[in-house]
Amino acid sequence: MIERCTVEKDIYLPRMATLEKKRLMNPTEMYLRLTLDDNDGFDFIPGQFVEVSIAGIGEAPVTISSSPTQKGYFELVVRKIGNVTNAIHRMRIGDKVGIRGPFGKGTYPVEPAKGRNIVFVCGGIGLVPQRSFVNYILDKRADYGEMSVLLGTKCMSQRFFHSELDAWSHRKDMHFMESVDQADDCWLGNVGVVTTLIPKIKTDLGSAMFFICGPPIMYKFVLLALDEERVPHENIYLNLERKMKCGVGKCGHCQINHTYTCMTGPVFRYSDLNVTPEAI
Repeated sequence: MIERCTVEKDIYLPRMATLEKKRLMNPTEMYLRLTLDDNDGFDFIPGQFVEVSIAGIGEAPVTISSSPTQKGYFELVVRKIGNVTNAIHRMRIGDKVGIRGPFGKGTYPVEPAKGRNIVFVCGGIGLVPQRSFVNYILDKRADYGEMSVLLGTKCMSQRFFHSELDAWSHRKDMHFMESVDQADDCWLGNVGVVTTLIPKIKTDLGSAMFFICGPPIMYKFVLLALDEERVPHENIYLNLERKMKCGVGKCGHCQINHTYTCMTGPVFRYSDLNVTPEAI
């Protein structure tokens, strides 16, 4: 059982961390492995995020991609889209960053999901935050039911975690299916958007728990597909991390009516969002 963790008393004061490993996984995504310098532990729940700061430049929210079962370090994947993330991509092994968090009260339902069949629907970089819970389940495999992971990517060049995806595809205790929107001569798998994989799931969809993360347009069509399969809305969870900025409900960037994504989320049960359709 994962104990719900608490953040530092001073939520504005970052802890220093050292970059141990990095690798460019595709033209825009950088993998980072970090360790905290104070060795004071780092407990989190799948779905939580940290604020990564670069002195003199700024900070950005990034969801933790590694499983809590991995101790002594944590992993992030950062997309190069602005000043802070560009600076992160330029970092060298041994460089320091500031880390605030972990933040987010809306996490993946680690305990309620035990014994249930689970389906992850990931669109492109939406694999990153879901990977934390996927690998947690694989490390605690006996605690959960059948697991399916669906991944849709725009094209071959945007794929990442190649060796890990290959390992998933050969495991007997999970079902991994992948599709690309734009195929080439090297791709022998499914072609089309990620929703084309949903009818191929062998698990009973009506009783499964669904976890969805990807670009905004994907949510609309995945939810329509799940409605056709009569999946109850209370069994669907959405990750809305893309809306976040400060992490502590001060900037208003992630505000959805009375809800702050960084405080209440970033993972929400779909049935709780029915009254705020603009959230999706």
